[in-house]
Amino acid sequence: MKASVIMLPGSNCDRDIAEALAGCGFSTHMVWHAERELPASDLVVIPGGFSYGDYLRSGAIAAHAPILEEVRKFADNGGYVLGVCNGFQVLTEMQLLPGTLMRNRDLRFICKDVYLKVENVETAFTRLYQDKRIIRVPVAHHDGNYFADTDTLKSLEDNGQVVFRYCAATGAVNDNSNPNGSLHNIAGIVNARRNVLGLMPHPERLWEDALGGKDGRALFDSLLGNG
Repeated sequence: MKASVIMLPGSNCDRDIAEALAGCGFSTHMVWHAERELPASDLVVIPGGFSYGDYLRSGAIAAHAPILEEVRKFADNGGYVLGVCNGFQVLTEMQLLPGTLMRNRDLRFICKDVYLKVENVETAFTRLYQDKRIIRVPVAHHDGNYFADTDTLKSLEDNGQVVFRYCAATGAVNDNSNPNGSLHNIAGIVNARRNVLGLMPHPERLWEDALGGKDGRALFDSLLGNG
């Protein structure tokens, strides 16, 4: 499969995720934000970082980058799009995903491993995970506090669009296991068509044993159809 990684000014995880994609078996292309044509792709990834310095709001300026109009068309045509951390913020600013990401509850940058419960394994991104499996994945963000109105939250829950939820190592979902104040402990969601995934944690940082674990790898293998 061919994957395109979007490079935005201020991105700092583009090479990390390109390495993870290549290591899992993708043919990977780096695409600069000013380009106006997307290479033939099966997957487009918007990586983490601080695009455009997080001015205005995180992801707000990046959402208007020329290449992202092509990403929008790609998603509208059913192509798979993955947004990680700042990429998740960009996807909400583009309104490819509902809700928004606000400042963390404690107004502090968070960089640590967290536990996630895999809530929906019936997506192309998660099909190789076991239902309700608890995984460990790092976070590194200042604006990861997911917010949406009551109707949107109900729709996300009713439609199975919450894919990853912050939890304790035991699987308990509560305020103590919520690192940033996200409503419903939401760590990652998909759109209604299930071809666009946004998540705040970084699966590319734990995809092989050399990094200290590989709980993130099944996401990439799921897309490849491995396993």
